[in-house]
Amino acid sequence: MTSEVADPAEAVAISPAADPGFLQRHGGTIEYILIPGAALVGALGVFGVFVALFGKNPLDLYFYMYQGAFGTWFSWQNTLTRAAPLILTALCTALPAQLGMVIIGGEGALLIGALASTSIALTMQWAPPLAVQLAMAAAGMVAGGLWIMLSGGLRQYRGVNETISSLLLVYIALAILNHLVEGLMRDPTSLNKPSTREIGAANMLGSIPGTDVHWGLVFGIIAAVASYILIYHTVFGFAARVAGGNIRAAKIVGLGVGKLIMTVCFLAGASAGLAGMVEVAAVQGRTNANLAAGYGFTGILVAFLARQNPLAVIPVAILLGGISASGGLLQRRLGLPDASVQVLQGIIFVFVLASDALYGRIGFLKGKS
Repeated sequence: MTSEVADPAEAVAISPAADPGFLQRHGGTIEYILIPGAALVGALGVFGVFVALFGKNPLDLYFYMYQGAFGTWFSWQNTLTRAAPLILTALCTALPAQLGMVIIGGEGALLIGALASTSIALTMQWAPPLAVQLAMAAAGMVAGGLWIMLSGGLRQYRGVNETISSLLLVYIALAILNHLVEGLMRDPTSLNKPSTREIGAANMLGSIPGTDVHWGLVFGIIAAVASYILIYHTVFGFAARVAGGNIRAAKIVGLGVGKLIMTVCFLAGASAGLAGMVEVAAVQGRTNANLAAGYGFTGILVAFLARQNPLAVIPVAILLGGISASGGLLQRRLGLPDASVQVLQGIIFVFVLASDALYGRIGFLKGKS
């Protein structure tokens, strides 16, 4: 009799997916992995058809994309280097999303953060390199935070849609960068491409020992982990999620919604501003138009594909960083334009948005047959 009772229990333990209760408990988690994954596969399929129309073999496309992103150690380092700013700019969208806000101005905060960090570095040439780097990070984060907080303030106190205001602020930031780089901050020796003076080799961020990947990747991972802890394991994060779920109820129970919005927007902008500092101190060495490389816009896609989860942002940023890194190889081997990966990113974004309607509607993930 003992074996007759134990056998069914063992069968359920061996095959938990057969237990409706298992699917009811974990169906949401499975959805968060399955649906974005299916959207990504679908986008790759459509992109393969798009490439086939130009006489290229889709299988060659996928092979070279893998080779350019993860096929060699050099490819991995290139991918991780591109992933670093994507993690930070994705947090600029993911954090306000906890409050139900759609901020897409990470590119602007990155540019303003880069300008602020460069300005500090150029005025502190007398200081030790570590002091300069810390000052650059602080300046970039404060400038980027205030920039995105402006969108939060317009939303809270003037009722201006934060999506529109944050996007328009990107173009204002780009105009400010061009104005300063081509005017007040321009290095007279930069003839072909206007740039600021170099911050100095001593003030540049080095690489992680044993790699060619700069320390910005570590900054991004730390920021993502800290953001996850803040949102899901603190009273502040709980309050933010309550306000994001029902802002009227949050006001009724006495939560300071305005303070939450301003604080979260500042933190979001600070992460993108740090990305600008990293691009200056680890890649460019100065501020110029090359900083407007679209990391802020790709970060929006990263955040949506990660379902606004700060921890999920890390692997998704690495994946999209790899797609971006493969563009050069696709150009050399298949003759595709380097910008073709941007077409793929656009297709992925459309699929991710379209797949949003599937959440909560997949019957077998609710324990239903």
